[in-house]
Amino acid sequence: MDLPALADFTLVARHGGFGKASRAAGRPKATLSRRVAELEASLDLRLFERGARLLKLTEEGRALFERTSQLLTDLDETASAIASRGHSPRGRLRISAPLLFSQTAMGKLAAGFALKYPEVRLEVTTEDRSVDMIEEAYDLVIRVNPAPDESLVGRVFLRDRLVVVASPDLAPLLDGAAVPAIVRGAAKPAEVWNVTTPAGPASIAVTPILSLSSLVMVRDAVRRGAGAGRLPISLVSHDIADGTLVHWGDVEGPEIALWTLYPTRRLLSARVSAFLDYLKEAFPQGTPDELAAYLEKWRPTPR
Repeated sequence: MDLPALADFTLVARHGGFGKASRAAGRPKATLSRRVAELEASLDLRLFERGARLLKLTEEGRALFERTSQLLTDLDETASAIASRGHSPRGRLRISAPLLFSQTAMGKLAAGFALKYPEVRLEVTTEDRSVDMIEEAYDLVIRVNPAPDESLVGRVFLRDRLVVVASPDLAPLLDGAAVPAIVRGAAKPAEVWNVTTPAGPASIAVTPILSLSSLVMVRDAVRRGAGAGRLPISLVSHDIADGTLVHWGDVEGPEIALWTLYPTRRLLSARVSAFLDYLKEAFPQGTPDELAAYLEKWRPTPR
């Protein structure tokens, strides 16, 4: 079988069309079309259904794509890994990271990694949704408490926990009346937050008055004294230490674990290995205190 033609077929199938594949690879559309037609002729199979505006894989084309796309990726990664031995990692590294981690830490990490490995072209996108690493061509994904996935392997590199905090002017009401609260996402008319305090378990009745889409916005609103909030301790530990915010208790529930994930069948490239090692250097113990110290270290200081 013609391996270059198979690679061109996989490229077109992954991008969903000759035009998109041509732009992505920087190759003539006519060349890709000709190579795919030659592959179809050699296999005596139609791999795409071609319409005026639509290009769709046939059943045979889909089966071929599912079986060969990973093999071609493995070959490419093998060649890159061999070429990188004894040299600095090089090439494109695509990473998907969650919103909060991207807003607070990823830019700083990316800058440091780029300075250390100038031959790696790092691309980071921010999204909380579950992504298809193979279809969307990601090399590494960072996720919070991901669901089990047999097609992926990974490791925890950071742990955090949620706490309830508020400004010193706002105190939890002991008579059961609700306190104003700021929440992320959809808000209910009234909620109860179960927390653990030095004195033992406690329940805090709250009435959400603000619903925001980002925990950074929640923290900023809590700092202004608008209400109490549930936030990662790494995001507010320095506010608690300097008295800007008061720690009411730790939220009951599972810990927050940040994972790095990558496909099990895919050879771990030098680029991915380098980034994993870089994360380990930044957070050797993976504790909330380390993350808080990292964020504080790179926080702008007033002039």
